[in-house]
Amino acid sequence: MSHSFGMVIESLVAVLLLLTIGYCMVLNKRLLRLKADEQSLKATIGELITATEIAERAIGGLKHTVRDVNENLGSQLNAATDMSRQLTKLLAEGDGVLRRISKIAVAARPAEPEPPKLSAAKAVAAAAQAFSDRRRPNGLAA
Repeated sequence: MSHSFGMVIESLVAVLLLLTIGYCMVLNKRLLRLKADEQSLKATIGELITATEIAERAIGGLKHTVRDVNENLGSQLNAATDMSRQLTKLLAEGDGVLRRISKIAVAARPAEPEPPKLSAAKAVAAAAQAFSDRRRPNGLAA
């Protein structure tokens, strides 16, 4: 009995060893996949770091450009404001000159003679004469 009992125990140990070897093979495959994923993950992280550095440089360049544009636009805005003030002043002066010239032109213009005043009867007669002059060829007045 002791011999068969020893054989059972050794068989059981052999089966357990075979199961352990099989499990170790499964674990080995998983570790290999994990290492391959780790390399892929390291490459992805490297690409992300590079992209982040490029983005940071681009943002720095944009900030510099914004600063330059802000300074340039500020100076141009000040110049435009000054020009607007000058133009407003010149327009007011031009308006004053135009008023003075029109006053001079009105004063220099000769007075127009007034048309002679007609009496009411003479006015009616003149209107009747003008009406008869506008007569049509068929005899009817226009």
